Amino acid sequence: MMNKRNFLKQTVVVSAGASIIPSMLLSACKSEPKKERDMDTTEISATTFELPKIPYGYDAFPDTIDARTMEIHHTKHHQGYTDKLNAALKEENISGKIIGEILGMDELPTSIRNNGGGYYNHSLFWDILTPGGSMSNAFKAKINEDFGSEEAFMNELSDAALNRFGSGWAWVIQDENRKLHIFSTPNQDNPLMKVSEMQGTPILGIDVWEHAYYLKYQNKRGEYIKNILKIINWEKVEGKMI
Repeated sequence: MMNKRNFLKQTVVVSAGASIIPSMLLSACKSEPKKERDMDTTEISATTFELPKIPYGYDAFPDTIDARTMEIHHTKHHQGYTDKLNAALKEENISGKIIGEILGMDELPTSIRNNGGGYYNHSLFWDILTPGGSMSNAFKAKINEDFGSEEAFMNELSDAALNRFGSGWAWVIQDENRKLHIFSTPNQDNPLMKVSEMQGTPILGIDVWEHAYYLKYQNKRGEYIKNILKIINWEKVEGKMI
């Protein structure tokens, strides 16, 4: 299973001539040749974040998300956040940090807050939508412990996503005491940021920006949320727990 440390290591800016090979590539350098590197590596240096590849086609979930939305969401929106994050880091003279360290800075410039959040949030989103992966008995027990029942957990998560005013994200996080919580953030904010009303390890994020669903669902956010919850890979979600 993948824990917080491993997930953040996958989002590093890696040194020239190497790349990290997780289940989905969250960052790599732009120089050649590229050599495979173990995903537990902690070496961090130059240069830029890259748009992560997704491990399935844009048409992987036709009953949930249409291929056109997936393509635009990934190649336009996520690419835009990635490019603008790199530009903002260069302008602020920030380098050699993993994305979690960047987003957790005490003083977070607005351009990095918006675009770094967009980069990280979407990277996690694509990862947990991969097909398969049911809840383990241990994860079900944890949900029952922290929320009372699986039904209560799913209802609270749905409500957090549905009731987020405007654009934003619904989250499941684990706090420093390993308790699970559900809440939402506006725009591209996330629980790694000091500005978030609640901090912790993000293990699940649901994108409720209109660009994530409008072509298929128009204003029916509730229907989108109901369907997106059917394709969550719960093994990956559980693997992000600390």
